[in-house]
Amino acid sequence: MGDSKLDLLQGTLDLMVLQTLAAMGSLHGYGIARRIEQVSGNQVLLNQGTIYASLVRLEQRGWIASEWGISGNNRKAKFYSITRSGRKRLAEDARYWQRLTGVMDRMFAMVPEPGQEASKV
Repeated sequence: MGDSKLDLLQGTLDLMVLQTLAAMGSLHGYGIARRIEQVSGNQVLLNQGTIYASLVRLEQRGWIASEWGISGNNRKAKFYSITRSGRKRLAEDARYWQRLTGVMDRMFAMVPEPGQEASKV
Protein backbone atom coordinates (compact mmCIF):
# COMPACT_ATOMS: atom_id res chain seq x y z
CA MET A 1 0.00 0.00 0.00
CA GLY A 2 1.86 3.06 -1.16
CA ASP A 3 0.66 6.63 -1.14
CA SER A 4 -2.21 5.95 -3.53
CA LYS A 5 -5.76 6.88 -2.59
CA LEU A 6 -7.20 5.15 0.45
CA ASP A 7 -9.50 2.19 0.02
CA LEU A 8 -12.37 2.74 2.42
CA LEU A 9 -13.49 0.06 4.84
CA GLN A 10 -17.08 -1.05 4.42
CA GLY A 11 -19.48 1.45 5.95
CA THR A 12 -17.04 4.33 6.23
CA LEU A 13 -18.32 6.24 3.19
CA ASP A 14 -21.86 6.23 4.56
CA LEU A 15 -20.52 7.58 7.86
CA MET A 16 -18.57 10.29 6.00
CA VAL A 17 -21.69 11.31 4.10
CA LEU A 18 -23.76 11.50 7.29
CA GLN A 19 -21.07 13.55 9.05
CA THR A 20 -20.74 15.89 6.07
CA LEU A 21 -24.49 16.54 6.01
CA ALA A 22 -24.61 16.98 9.79
CA ALA A 23 -21.79 19.53 9.64
CA MET A 24 -22.63 21.34 6.41
CA GLY A 25 -26.40 21.10 6.09
CA SER A 26 -28.20 20.28 2.85
CA LEU A 27 -25.92 19.57 -0.12
CA HIS A 28 -26.18 17.96 -3.54
CA GLY A 29 -24.24 14.77 -4.29
CA TYR A 30 -21.38 16.49 -6.10
CA GLY A 31 -20.97 18.93 -3.20
CA ILE A 32 -20.89 16.08 -0.67
CA ALA A 33 -18.23 14.23 -2.67
CA ARG A 34 -16.04 17.33 -3.08
CA ARG A 35 -16.32 18.16 0.64
CA ILE A 36 -15.26 14.64 1.63
CA GLU A 37 -12.31 14.88 -0.76
CA GLN A 38 -11.36 18.29 0.63
CA VAL A 39 -11.56 17.26 4.29
CA SER A 40 -9.61 14.05 3.58
CA GLY A 41 -6.80 16.05 2.00
CA ASN A 42 -7.62 14.30 -1.29
CA GLN A 43 -6.82 10.93 0.29
CA VAL A 44 -10.38 9.82 -0.51
CA LEU A 45 -11.36 10.40 -4.14
CA LEU A 46 -14.96 9.61 -5.05
CA ASN A 47 -16.46 8.96 -8.43
CA GLN A 48 -20.08 9.74 -9.20
CA GLY A 49 -21.23 6.11 -9.01
CA THR A 50 -19.70 5.58 -5.58
CA ILE A 51 -21.23 8.65 -3.94
CA TYR A 52 -24.66 8.12 -5.49
CA ALA A 53 -24.76 4.45 -4.42
CA SER A 54 -24.13 5.63 -0.86
CA LEU A 55 -26.82 8.31 -1.13
CA VAL A 56 -29.41 5.81 -2.41
CA ARG A 57 -28.52 3.37 0.38
CA LEU A 58 -28.76 6.06 3.08
CA GLU A 59 -32.05 7.37 1.73
CA GLN A 60 -33.54 3.85 1.60
CA ARG A 61 -32.59 3.38 5.25
CA GLY A 62 -34.25 6.67 6.17
CA TRP A 63 -31.01 8.27 7.37
CA ILE A 64 -31.11 11.06 4.78
CA ALA A 65 -33.90 12.77 2.86
CA SER A 66 -33.77 14.48 -0.51
CA GLU A 67 -35.55 17.23 -2.39
CA TRP A 68 -35.04 18.87 -5.74
CA GLY A 69 -33.62 22.36 -5.91
CA ILE A 70 -31.40 24.64 -7.97
CA SER A 71 -27.61 24.38 -7.59
CA GLY A 72 -25.17 27.28 -7.43
CA ASN A 73 -24.63 27.07 -11.19
CA ASN A 74 -28.41 27.35 -11.79
CA ARG A 75 -29.01 23.66 -12.58
CA LYS A 76 -31.65 21.36 -11.18
CA ALA A 77 -30.08 19.13 -8.51
CA LYS A 78 -31.17 16.77 -5.77
CA PHE A 79 -30.21 18.09 -2.33
CA TYR A 80 -29.71 15.74 0.60
CA SER A 81 -30.09 16.38 4.32
CA ILE A 82 -29.64 14.18 7.37
CA THR A 83 -32.77 12.98 9.18
CA ARG A 84 -33.32 12.52 12.91
CA SER A 85 -32.70 8.77 12.58
CA GLY A 86 -29.61 9.59 10.52
CA ARG A 87 -28.26 11.74 13.36
CA LYS A 88 -28.91 8.90 15.79
CA ARG A 89 -27.10 6.45 13.51
CA LEU A 90 -24.21 8.91 13.07
CA ALA A 91 -23.80 9.20 16.85
CA GLU A 92 -23.81 5.39 17.25
CA ASP A 93 -21.32 4.86 14.43
CA ALA A 94 -19.07 7.68 15.64
CA ARG A 95 -18.85 6.07 19.11
CA TYR A 96 -17.98 2.73 17.51
CA TRP A 97 -15.24 4.22 15.30
CA GLN A 98 -13.79 6.17 18.22
CA ARG A 99 -13.56 2.95 20.24
CA LEU A 100 -12.01 1.09 17.31
CA THR A 101 -9.43 3.77 16.55
CA GLY A 102 -8.56 3.97 20.26
CA VAL A 103 -7.82 0.24 20.27
CA MET A 104 -5.74 0.54 17.09
CA ASP A 105 -3.83 3.50 18.54
CA ARG A 106 -2.96 1.39 21.59
CA MET A 107 -1.93 -1.54 19.40
CA PHE A 108 0.43 0.59 17.32
CA ALA A 109 1.85 2.20 20.48
CA MET A 110 3.03 -1.17 21.84
CA VAL A 111 6.73 -1.39 22.51
CA PRO A 112 8.64 -4.65 22.27
CA GLU A 113 9.25 -6.62 25.43
CA PRO A 114 12.89 -6.59 26.61
CA GLY A 115 14.82 -9.12 24.56
CA GLN A 116 12.27 -9.13 21.75
CA GLU A 117 13.23 -7.78 18.37
CA ALA A 118 11.02 -4.94 17.16
CA SER A 119 9.38 -5.57 13.82
CA LYS A 120 8.96 -2.78 11.34
CA VAL A 121 5.41 -1.76 10.51
